[in-house]
Amino acid sequence: MTALRMPEPDAGVFARRAEIVRRLGEIVPGEGVIADARGLAPYESDGVTVYAQAPLVVVLPETVEQVSRVLAYCHQEGIKVVPRGAGTSLSGGALPLADGVLMSMMKFNRVLDIDFPNRCAVVQPGVTNLGITRAVEHEGFYYAPDPSSQIACSIGGNVAENSGGVHCLKYGLTTNNVLGVEMVLMDGTVLRIGGKHLDSPGYDLMGLIVGSEGLLGVVTEVTVRILRAPETARAVLVGFNSSEAGGQTVADIIAAGIIPGGMEMMDRPAIHAAEDFVHAGYPRDAEALLIVELDGPAAEVSHLIERVAEIARGNGCVDLRVSNSDAERLVFWAGRKAAFPAVGRISPDYLCMDGTIPRKELPHVLARMRAMGEHYGLRCANVFHAGDGNLHPLILFDANVPGELDKAEAFGADILRLCVEVGGCLTGEHGVGVEKRDLMPAMFDEIDLAHQIRVKCAFDPKQLLNPGKVFPQLHRCAELGRLHVQRGALPHPDIPRF
Repeated sequence: MTALRMPEPDAGVFARRAEIVRRLGEIVPGEGVIADARGLAPYESDGVTVYAQAPLVVVLPETVEQVSRVLAYCHQEGIKVVPRGAGTSLSGGALPLADGVLMSMMKFNRVLDIDFPNRCAVVQPGVTNLGITRAVEHEGFYYAPDPSSQIACSIGGNVAENSGGVHCLKYGLTTNNVLGVEMVLMDGTVLRIGGKHLDSPGYDLMGLIVGSEGLLGVVTEVTVRILRAPETARAVLVGFNSSEAGGQTVADIIAAGIIPGGMEMMDRPAIHAAEDFVHAGYPRDAEALLIVELDGPAAEVSHLIERVAEIARGNGCVDLRVSNSDAERLVFWAGRKAAFPAVGRISPDYLCMDGTIPRKELPHVLARMRAMGEHYGLRCANVFHAGDGNLHPLILFDANVPGELDKAEAFGADILRLCVEVGGCLTGEHGVGVEKRDLMPAMFDEIDLAHQIRVKCAFDPKQLLNPGKVFPQLHRCAELGRLHVQRGALPHPDIPRF
């Protein structure tokens, strides 16, 4: 287990544990509170299992009133709260605190309303990503964002991390497909932001909520945009002799003004792992594999497939196949969707990184990553959303070998610094959590971080919601509110002070 600096536990909260469990049991009766060691074990970590910590207690509310009362009680008593969805987070965003209440939202699992005329659905946060599509597909609709974990990940977690997926290149991330939320603040206040209407007056608070990683409030309801399924969708499977050639093809496709429904890339280790796992017919002799999906009217799709094929051949592709049926298209995607578990079969452990770069930098970054792997003596399988430059390098290691976890983490940190260096950012869809928290200064200076913390202070002045995540040093709100006075003189004395 790797060392991780987290907020110092409050001994006073530990001393009151029995009372806290009792009070929570009154608010959420029946099986709504888990306090025994065996019951807490499944909640010790999220998808980043190298970081683990048993929570003080787990609470599973079923109503908005219960969420509000639990948060109000914790706010009054100064008890930290960590919201949790399905626990598939890959940044440690749902890592519990030893002195904190873990609030699981998975009993909020109902589809509340489907409004086909207005092309939206209202769901609770525990509904799975794929569950939304399943609820509307009988009328020819679907929910566009589709993370690889869509069969398990919850829409509440998607909102927290601003999740993407294969189709986010053309149809946007979660933030582009969420119209409104109901959210409970740390003091128990219930807010409703946005809704079915196209736009709302005032500040764009939805832009703050989506991607806020559980630091601002607990989402209890989500209104999402649903889309008509395209008339036609076909996929092109292209193999290359180098990752650089594949990366150049991605850049050339976008430069040509073509926006595919999805465009994903895998390198040789990932190709072999996925093929052994799924048997999708991937070319084993290719160093890089590109999957490009075109959707829309049949005539347009046929034309765009020819253009994509021409670009791929111009970059020296060694294998090119076009799906001739929807079943074949899904087979092409099956290996990509199962790539993460497939890689798990070829290595005892791996770290799944998440950084984003400008598309034109793909060939350069892939070459630099290969050199890094040689430096650290670790293998790296690359599986990523090539169209929007969102990289997912899978760093392979064995935690039972002394020092390998440390090397894997250092390798991952270097990749993320490289992303920032070439004009990208630390995350694309997994969030910052604890995994990238201490790398935030590589992208933001103290002033940037202080302004972000001020936003948190506006929603959570006591800083009880998910502390220890995102910010490498969380200043107290009173500290951030102080006015600097030099030699007894206020700056800009002509400005009225309140």
